[in-house]
Amino acid sequence: MSRFTAFLVPLLVLLSPLSVQGQPAERTSALTVEQIMQEPETWIGDWPTNARWHESGEALYFDWNPEGDFPSDSLYKVSRGGGAPQQVSPEERRSHPPTFDGWHHGEHVYTDDFSRKVYAVDGDLYLYDRTSDEQTRLTDTPVRESDPRFAPGGERILFERANNLFAVHLRTGQLRQLTDVQSGREPRESDPTPREEFREQQQLELFETLRRQNEENERAEEMRERDREADDPPPTHYTGDAEVRDLRMDPTERFVTIAQQSQPDAADPTQVIDYVTQSGHADVQPARPKVGIPPGDFALHVQDLARDTTIEVNLHQLPGAYDVPEFRQEQGVELDSSEAQRALYSYGPYWSDDGEHGVLVVRADNNKDRWIARLDPETGDLTVLDRQHDAAWIGGPGISAYGGPGNVGWMPDGEHFYFQSEATGYSHLYIVNVETGATTQLTSGNFEVLDARLSRDGSTWFLTANRHSPHQQHAEQMPAEGGDITRLTQMAGTHDAALSPDGERLATLYSTTNQPADLYLGDASADSERTRITESPTDEWAAYDWRMPEVRRFEASDGVEVPAHVFRPDTPNGAAVFFVHGAGYLQNVIKDFPPYFREYMFHNMLTDLGYTVVDVDYRGSAGYGRDWRTAIYRHMGGRDLQDYVDAAEWVGSTYDIPAERRFIYGGSYGGFMTLMALFTAPDHFGGGAALRSVTDWAHYNDVYTFNILNTPQTDSLAYARSSPIYHAEGLEDPLLMPHGLVDTNVQPQDIFRLTQRLIELGKDDWELAMYPVEGHGFVEPTSWTDEYRRIFELIQTSVGPARTQD
Repeated sequence: MSRFTAFLVPLLVLLSPLSVQGQPAERTSALTVEQIMQEPETWIGDWPTNARWHESGEALYFDWNPEGDFPSDSLYKVSRGGGAPQQVSPEERRSHPPTFDGWHHGEHVYTDDFSRKVYAVDGDLYLYDRTSDEQTRLTDTPVRESDPRFAPGGERILFERANNLFAVHLRTGQLRQLTDVQSGREPRESDPTPREEFREQQQLELFETLRRQNEENERAEEMRERDREADDPPPTHYTGDAEVRDLRMDPTERFVTIAQQSQPDAADPTQVIDYVTQSGHADVQPARPKVGIPPGDFALHVQDLARDTTIEVNLHQLPGAYDVPEFRQEQGVELDSSEAQRALYSYGPYWSDDGEHGVLVVRADNNKDRWIARLDPETGDLTVLDRQHDAAWIGGPGISAYGGPGNVGWMPDGEHFYFQSEATGYSHLYIVNVETGATTQLTSGNFEVLDARLSRDGSTWFLTANRHSPHQQHAEQMPAEGGDITRLTQMAGTHDAALSPDGERLATLYSTTNQPADLYLGDASADSERTRITESPTDEWAAYDWRMPEVRRFEASDGVEVPAHVFRPDTPNGAAVFFVHGAGYLQNVIKDFPPYFREYMFHNMLTDLGYTVVDVDYRGSAGYGRDWRTAIYRHMGGRDLQDYVDAAEWVGSTYDIPAERRFIYGGSYGGFMTLMALFTAPDHFGGGAALRSVTDWAHYNDVYTFNILNTPQTDSLAYARSSPIYHAEGLEDPLLMPHGLVDTNVQPQDIFRLTQRLIELGKDDWELAMYPVEGHGFVEPTSWTDEYRRIFELIQTSVGPARTQD
């Protein structure tokens, strides 16, 4: 296999530009690395994002910057009927026009008749009257107000300020504090000692002045107590050292729930140093802790204002709360041991509009269990409505892999609660009767519901799903009780859709693999013609014939059909480049303008030059259900990497490309996979580039890594077999490692540790390129250009036409 001489660059010095050699004259490309990596707004054109309707439904807002103006001037709108988009004036933009986010989605912010809406923007409250199309700013304070909703009757608005609940009366303007939550601990007066008691009594007996002052103080305190009783102040709740995570009041205003959580003692932050600063001094930036921190203490308290009592809800009353994870059972951990105790966290309660029912979403700290339970606020008793368990970790669309309640809420009848679950292996929509516990599955099949929202009258679901193909998503409609699903968008590709408040108009940000998103507008019906509102690509960018890569499936070694994108050149040069997407749980084999659009353009250039380019939705990728998602549990770089090894062998047999002519590269998780490929499967590749790569999962963050590998202290085997630093002795082929020096995600320490490991192992076919002003996602075009110039040169010299033979 080919080799090249490499060296470790000084920490702050980038390598000099490398020239391209040996490129056959007949194989050229209209594209260059410099062109591809310039500012996308200049080269590609800015495409619209974040389409949302005005509450009135008469206008559609979206973010767009076709003229390259300041980002603050990038808000546009188009009328309901279509026409030319107009840039929103600074005055209108600063007024924070109310936008629509679904009738029954998130917090209940409408009056019962949906005539008015209250919402928060930038820490202040706004009221919008839908009948008169009038907006009123309710607060303008330096203190942040949030989470507003109407009290029953619609005359008052409840909101949160400084970890307490308040109510403002819309007619009188009266502001009342509804809760008294304070940090610290309740002050306690210690009883006087016998000596102190004697001296105080002696003073009162001896001095009439002191007796008179004491009597006056007692009468004043009695008057203050009577006044407090007349004002009916809220009871005080002390949170100690914990922080208030959630504060809620039921619609009847009898019950207040206070969720509080303390920071774990071992949550030690890390540090990243920024060397290139305006001051000329190095700036030390605090960053996230490493994986394995213990959970903080969590408590949910319920104040019963009618009875002036406070109780703590025991979340561990839930069945299975003490279950020992399967991997710990294999290690011999028993149910009644101290190691069996799991921290539990709750979200909510989510109250029905009449206040009859409150529902909690409870999750275990190891994310292997999620309960949906009805709360009895008087007693703190919980009744399980649904329990989802996963031996790996809970996740999937509408569920979240990183905590949180997911897509949950009430049906309009106030008796059924909706949620999403992977119980069948795919994320689907369910409702449960909170009285009987009867559960109904509303959607089913080998597809995922990516989003689900109810119409105003509660009769129809508006869905985003990949029902027709895992490689594209469409807008669909379904009756509230389930049944036939109607597809509203027809063009092959990806539709990021926004339904108007009246449910009659549909805006879509429509994109394909070779076209960035543009805005389309039409009726919300299956046969509607949609009008294109924006034209985003520049003439220069559109002049190139961007490829639509072929979606292929190859059989992996376990018999599973794995999808891949294949860019196949007209005149192959006998070499292949494999790209690995990042983030682990992401998807790149999609009919959507890819999140890796720079890489997509780079792959077009490589294909022009004769390379076969392949990227794979390996195991762990999104879009294919639970089993695909969790196939990497306890072994990253196992089944996911094997999919790339199988892809390499498939490319070898299909296109007659030998192992020494195959290059692999990717960033973040893709960089990790590249390292594992070159360290543990070197016979299948001839070189690689690992960008901003994780080299040791024990040094990555907690919220992501804990799900997949548990913790280093409880599952050291999973970390050892999943971390490239333990396998570095297997490096045989050329390796490039670019990394940003102010990367607070995959930190420079990670790549420095691997560098030292390679030095001590005596490896020489590797190169480190540091980028002093870049974080995890590069920003500067010069950095992008330098990085991909190096990648291209290494492709050429290691597997391409300029390579030298051993």
